[in-house]
Amino acid sequence: MIFTKIHTKPFGPHAVLVVWPSEVSELILNRILQFENFLKNQCLEGSDWEYVPAYNSLLVVNKKVTLDYLSFSEKLRNWYLNMGEIEPYERYLWRLPVSYEKEFGIDLEELSSQLKIDVDEIIALHTNHIYTVYGIGFLPGFMYLGGLPKLLETTRKDTPRMVVEKGAVGIAGKQTGIYPQESPGGWNIIGNCPVPIFDTTKKEPCFVSVGDQIQFYEVSRAKYNLHRIEVEVGIFQPEKIKIDA
Repeated sequence: MIFTKIHTKPFGPHAVLVVWPSEVSELILNRILQFENFLKNQCLEGSDWEYVPAYNSLLVVNKKVTLDYLSFSEKLRNWYLNMGEIEPYERYLWRLPVSYEKEFGIDLEELSSQLKIDVDEIIALHTNHIYTVYGIGFLPGFMYLGGLPKLLETTRKDTPRMVVEKGAVGIAGKQTGIYPQESPGGWNIIGNCPVPIFDTTKKEPCFVSVGDQIQFYEVSRAKYNLHRIEVEVGIFQPEKIKIDA
């Protein structure tokens, strides 16, 4: 196995940040998730350890023990170099419904003018692509989805909104994502997803993991309303497809 070079940084008394080259790459993301899987299963077992993967880094945290940075970082580098071939981690493609009606897609007309693309083409481009979950953060369950079509790349809004609705689907830069709860936000809003990405009542509050993929599909307002009801009564299940290694 060819390994991408890593380096480490101290991250407080209980954590070390492992860093890969600063680029958005599925190859690098796969290395990160493989290393996380290796650490969990062969090196740092137990509930005291936590891992936060994102883009080009992996934060390794021990909730109870103060880590000696020099010795622990050396262990991490040696483990990485010697982990060899490991079993692929499980990844899933999630298909999520989105209504792009005007009341939800409040920035669609402005984007259409800015990008010189018809609204229908924006929707088609957004739904025809598959996105990779490169990170989850900012808000619990906020997915940073890479893979936005070049034609849809755009800047954040000059003045962020004080309130963005829960479920709002936005685009900014080279990314798209869903606001998991009402919050301030500066992304361009093009629709709304009725499926809660983060639910504290569930054993696993966020059903999506870094490394998974997302594909959106358009639904009518009537179908959107139906899915909202199905979510409320607990019978809606998003389509889940295992990605072959």
